[in-house]
Amino acid sequence: MMVNRDRMAIYDDLQFPYCDDVSKYEKLDKIGQGTFGEVFKARHKKTKKVVALKKVLMENEKEGFPITALREIKILQQLKHDNIVKLNEICRTKPASNAYNRWRSTFYLVFDFCEHDLAGLLSNINVKFSLGEIKKVMQQLLEGLFYIHSSKILHRDMKAANVLITKSGTLKLADFGLARAFSQRNGQPNRYTNRVVTLWYRPPELLLGERNYGPPIDIWGTGCIMAEMWTRAPIMQGQYRNQ
Repeated sequence: MMVNRDRMAIYDDLQFPYCDDVSKYEKLDKIGQGTFGEVFKARHKKTKKVVALKKVLMENEKEGFPITALREIKILQQLKHDNIVKLNEICRTKPASNAYNRWRSTFYLVFDFCEHDLAGLLSNINVKFSLGEIKKVMQQLLEGLFYIHSSKILHRDMKAANVLITKSGTLKLADFGLARAFSQRNGQPNRYTNRVVTLWYRPPELLLGERNYGPPIDIWGTGCIMAEMWTRAPIMQGQYRNQ
């Protein structure tokens, strides 16, 4: 017990100048589940600014901080565009002992808060989109997608639930948990995993096992979203890959 107390005292004294304590935010509600973490609506206790906190899931991690979260953070830090969700900072809790008797913090990614997601709006029968509004949504989505592809980034999880919209009507492409950088390697094929993209939005080449792919897999998902703007529901709701 004394060893644990001494260890805790050491951790309490550690300084993290670029990673504030998440206690400066007050959690208001759980609003979603991302690819690799829970998402909460929260408010800064001093400034009263409302933000979204994405908790990095680490319960099953034995080797430290998840590589998927590191990749997401690196990608978000380099992307700066009006139609891409903005990562403001990374916060942490105080270290605590976990099931493996290791002292760890819980980490949160702090984003600007968006009031709506497109999937929620489409499922609400009281929300109607005019043709002009559909065009505006798709224009913003394609501009954001063009930007990330120009930055050599694949999103790899295009779906309506990952399209956020602010109360002023600005679209933000979100959830980069499956995103990765891509490159053309002098004609050599890439060997990316094909276990990406939510099934209903997954393009045929990935369903057939292709591992050498690029931006077209995001374009397919964008086309599914565009069709969904009229059908009000995902257009290919198969339960299995062969459906």
